[in-house]
Amino acid sequence: MNDIVLFEKSNRIGKITLNRPEKRNAMSPELISGLLEILDRVENEEDVKVVILAAAGKAFCAGADLAYIQRMQDFTPEENLEDSKRLMSLFDRIYNFSKPIIAAVQGHALAGGCGLVTVCDFAFAVHEALFGYTEVRIGFIPALVSVFLQEQIGAAKTQELLLSGDLIPAQKAANLGIITELVESDQLMTKVTEFAEKLVEKNSANSMRATKLLLRNIHQEERDQKLLLAAKMNAESRSHQDCKDGIAAFLNKETPNW
Repeated sequence: MNDIVLFEKSNRIGKITLNRPEKRNAMSPELISGLLEILDRVENEEDVKVVILAAAGKAFCAGADLAYIQRMQDFTPEENLEDSKRLMSLFDRIYNFSKPIIAAVQGHALAGGCGLVTVCDFAFAVHEALFGYTEVRIGFIPALVSVFLQEQIGAAKTQELLLSGDLIPAQKAANLGIITELVESDQLMTKVTEFAEKLVEKNSANSMRATKLLLRNIHQEERDQKLLLAAKMNAESRSHQDCKDGIAAFLNKETPNW
């Protein structure tokens, strides 16, 4: 485990915290591997029944790490595919995790950060948070999250969000079903902890595990095939000139000329 992903547990509740506030908790290979490491460990810990995914600082997660985006420009096709599958593994791991995972969203969740929220079982967010699958704005594609989002909110609404790349307020995210409940900022962790405690105290761990397994097994084979296709398209899109131009504009804080 590394210090950019923290873990603590109390009263059968595990809390994972993204801890890169100075980088708006942007997703780097180290952050992804840290999350996977903790999830692998917590899976078999009997003293953890429910998991909370939180973040330090003002933003929940701003998407891909800027320094890593710069390095990606020199990736080979094989490296791009490997990188895409790494993120696929994280989303799939959270989505299929045997214990309920609750996202506590205290700030903006964008691109891959919005993907993290999408694959959690529950998500509580402050009213001020913005959400968006913004990849198309830099010539990229929101391939991996599309698989999960279509299951969650349907094809038409998924298409609206992914093709527009628009930022949406927390209330709209709640109306769409991406967010479970909106909470005042000073009450977020209290509400999330109370909800987690309710799951711990009132629900059977085996029943929750079996229910998640039942739900995930529906269309599992089809979902796995879609994820592999999404990972491939994710990797291929990076070599397109639009993506190269979009990343260059993003790094230079310019508006791309589409």
